[in-house]
Amino acid sequence: MALEIRSIKGTQDILPSDSWKWQFVERQFLDMAALYGFSEIRVPTFEDRGLFIRSVGDTTDVVQKEMYTFTDQGGRELALRPEGTAGVNRAVIESGLITGALPLKLSYVLSCFRAEKPQAGRYREFHQLGMEVFGSQSAAADAELISFVHGFFDHLGLQQIRLEINSIGCPHCRPDYHRALKDYFSARKEGLCPTCQERLERNPLRILDCKCPSCQEIAKDAPSGLDYLCEDCAAHFESLKKRLNALQIDYTVNPRIVRGLDYYTRTVFEFISGDIGAQSTICGGGRYDGLLKSLGGPDQPGIGFAMGLERLLMVLEAQKIELPAPAPCDLYIASMGEEASVIAMSLTADLRSEGFAAECDIVGRSVKAQMKYADKIGARFSMVLGDSELESGRASVRNMADGSTVEVELDGESLSRFLYDVELSRITDSLDVSGIPGFDKL
Repeated sequence: MALEIRSIKGTQDILPSDSWKWQFVERQFLDMAALYGFSEIRVPTFEDRGLFIRSVGDTTDVVQKEMYTFTDQGGRELALRPEGTAGVNRAVIESGLITGALPLKLSYVLSCFRAEKPQAGRYREFHQLGMEVFGSQSAAADAELISFVHGFFDHLGLQQIRLEINSIGCPHCRPDYHRALKDYFSARKEGLCPTCQERLERNPLRILDCKCPSCQEIAKDAPSGLDYLCEDCAAHFESLKKRLNALQIDYTVNPRIVRGLDYYTRTVFEFISGDIGAQSTICGGGRYDGLLKSLGGPDQPGIGFAMGLERLLMVLEAQKIELPAPAPCDLYIASMGEEASVIAMSLTADLRSEGFAAECDIVGRSVKAQMKYADKIGARFSMVLGDSELESGRASVRNMADGSTVEVELDGESLSRFLYDVELSRITDSLDVSGIPGFDKL
């Protein structure tokens, strides 16, 4: 029978064969974030549409072309979040978190939605790992976030990830740069795409971010924003570079990086991989010092980043980096008959309470079928319970790898002790203890 309803184009199912990789990367990210003093925040999947218009910017591709919007039963104009920063800023204001201890450090793992053309590394529902810092104007905050991403990629074993940085100035110096851009692009207006011809009047900076080949070709010789930085912005950028040098983090200054969202100020940065084709940016971020105030909050600076989880996993696969697979079932307890099935379930519960992965039959299959299942799930050990085992109170535990058996008493404590001893032996065998005096006598 043919499936009548299929997944929506641009979305994907994360099946068990891959979901453990997602879980591993997410755990590593949040655990490392905690070491840097970051706490996790979770925000709604949809928000008031006006939040993204005011923050992301009504001249951006995200708002003009890609945002999923809808009207609910109450007539409210809502939108699925296209990125995480706007919602986090709204939550920080609404909850009063910004009135607490500063700097405020927040991390998140969330899904986002954009109506983009699906291709490798680009989905209409995608996932981001992100961090935001509020309450610091110092370039030290910029350097710490960049250092975190650099360290996280190194922790995962990634190679040849390129960092590019830029400064796009502040509200004081950016108007001069906008005028220079407007003059430059006005002289070449006929070669711009229709969207960028509209942007020319409202926000010429967005033209630098256009993906149209003709616009990209024209933009190559556009004025550099670094030539228009005010004294404070120039000093901030120099401080960032000084700190990155001290941290021994290699970088390239790329004056064409502007990011695709209007809330950015001063520092913007991207981490780029050459292993995943056109969608090469796996992490991007920057400062947004005026965003909180523009949303009705206090005038506190902010900086953040987001990395695409799908793209990150693509790079890990392209570089053949193997992530640690989840531990298999420690013990599968097969059973014959109703009474044995009940005892098997009880023993399985005892083992799970001690932290061991254990399974038993919940289908009512034959012992032969149960053992086939144990083999398919990669169980390390198996045990069969029947009348004789219940009567004697003992059963044989079989090593599924070599077929060897050990007789163990039929109680949770004895089985747990057996599995614990096996695990301890496995760990000590993997260690070089030859240089530890007296270890062989323990």
